[in-house]
Amino acid sequence: MKKLAPYVILFLFALLLWEISSDASQFMTVDLGGEHVGGPLGALLALLLAGGGVIIGGIAMLLVGVLLAVVFAGVGIMVLGALGVAAVALVLALSPLLLPLLLPLALIWFLLSRQRRARLVQPAA
Repeated sequence: MKKLAPYVILFLFALLLWEISSDASQFMTVDLGGEHVGGPLGALLALLLAGGGVIIGGIAMLLVGVLLAVVFAGVGIMVLGALGVAAVALVLALSPLLLPLLLPLALIWFLLSRQRRARLVQPAA
């Protein structure tokens, strides 16, 4: 069954393609000013008009993005500054509470630096 599944899927896509291409007036139509345009010309017009809409939408999104970047840059700088001040205030508020954690770290750092200093002085003698 696993070997048959890709062929069945391919066959179904071929049937879909045949249905679309055999009755082009059914899927490829455009109404311009009340006039019904179908067939290959309708498909071409639909493709061009839809592509133009996508291009206009892309340009609009790009301009809105640039405008938002300019507007939010100033706001972003103020927000980052406020976050920095809040972080400094938080560290200053928590530093007395962190002292019991810092004392063992300072002791380990002192012992390691003393051993390192002793290793550096020993080969020189």
